[in-house]
Amino acid sequence: MKKTFLLTALLTVGLAALVPATAQGQTKTIAHRGFWTAVAGQAQNSRASLRAAQAMKCYGSETDVWLTTDGVLMANHDESYDDVSIQSVTSRKAKSLILSNGEHMPTLQDLLEILKASESPTKLIIEVKTHKSVELTRKAAASTVALVKKMNLEAKVEYIAFSLDACKEIAALDPQAKVAYLNCDLSPEELHAVGVTGIDYTLNAMHENPSYYKDSHKLGMTVNVWTIDDRDEISELIKAGADYITTNYPERTMRLTGE
Repeated sequence: MKKTFLLTALLTVGLAALVPATAQGQTKTIAHRGFWTAVAGQAQNSRASLRAAQAMKCYGSETDVWLTTDGVLMANHDESYDDVSIQSVTSRKAKSLILSNGEHMPTLQDLLEILKASESPTKLIIEVKTHKSVELTRKAAASTVALVKKMNLEAKVEYIAFSLDACKEIAALDPQAKVAYLNCDLSPEELHAVGVTGIDYTLNAMHENPSYYKDSHKLGMTVNVWTIDDRDEISELIKAGADYITTNYPERTMRLTGE
């Protein structure tokens, strides 16, 4: 028993030594389209991938939403799935689409219901996709905020978008919401001025603008970097002071961050 306890203690100390002290409790992990790499054959943006991220207690599980012709928000990364344009069909058609793991394509409400029923601290990070018109993009953003509010899940949801119009719409409808911009073409100061609370940029964009970490933090904004799977790049971002890392391999990132 004593030998077992000693071995366990030594392993724990050894693992802790692999995690930079400054990283512990600092950088958090967001599972890209859910933790779909958890099991072979898992589907991105699926119910199962969200549940897997919740089981890991990732900070967040990212998903993407599109608005159907009858105003229902569907969760899928691309605008089309199996040659079906989600923006151009009814929710009945979209919900009939089968994911690679055998699930039907989920609505945003399906995912929010899983979130509401779970005690996991994992948040849903909702990307409002850029639709075929500014009007539709704003409508998708407004519909997303309205659904989150209807389900009383504001505390467990954050938002991201490539569209500045979507970000502005979200900020206007819920001034307390966390909303980050993805398009890498605006400074933290420019975004802060219109109510955006964070930048969510690529590693290349952060290399080109290393001051963005400090600039964002001075303004009370967060820094997320996507989509990072390489261990060396994860370590680099932890040292640089990234608040979040979006990754396809959350278990890998969480080992390095000490979450």
